[in-house]
Amino acid sequence: MGRGKTDGESVRVDVWTWAVRLYKTRDLAGAACKKEQIVINGQRCRPSRHVRVGDRLEVRRGILTRSLEVRAILSKRVGAAVVDDFLIDHTPQEVYDAAAEAMAQAREATPRRESGSGRPTKRQRRELEEIMEEAVEERESFEAFVKSFTRPN
Repeated sequence: MGRGKTDGESVRVDVWTWAVRLYKTRDLAGAACKKEQIVINGQRCRPSRHVRVGDRLEVRRGILTRSLEVRAILSKRVGAAVVDDFLIDHTPQEVYDAAAEAMAQAREATPRRESGSGRPTKRQRRELEEIMEEAVEERESFEAFVKSFTRPN
């Protein structure tokens, strides 16, 4: 037998998706089923649903939706090098390219600090705190000034 293959002809979907490294834990795989991120043969499923050889799964993770087919049943987690022995990936390359492009755009849109700037020093933090305190004091004095000219209701 070997490599965690089962004698039965089916295994739970949360176990199989964890075993083929689609999710880091069975709990995450089960949560994905509950959130309808895993669809088997076009139908939503619960974590206890069994998958069989030939079943088609659609697995949504973030912006990427993968279309997979169960090639073999297994119940124990396998190494990344042998995952392709247990599933067939029918996801078009365009979907992977679009997801990579979206991730690249998200990275570019994220603000970055200058390289080497690091955390502020204690002196810089004290100076920043002084500036912030002055701003608060100015705002409070301005609000008091405005209040003195307004009539109470």
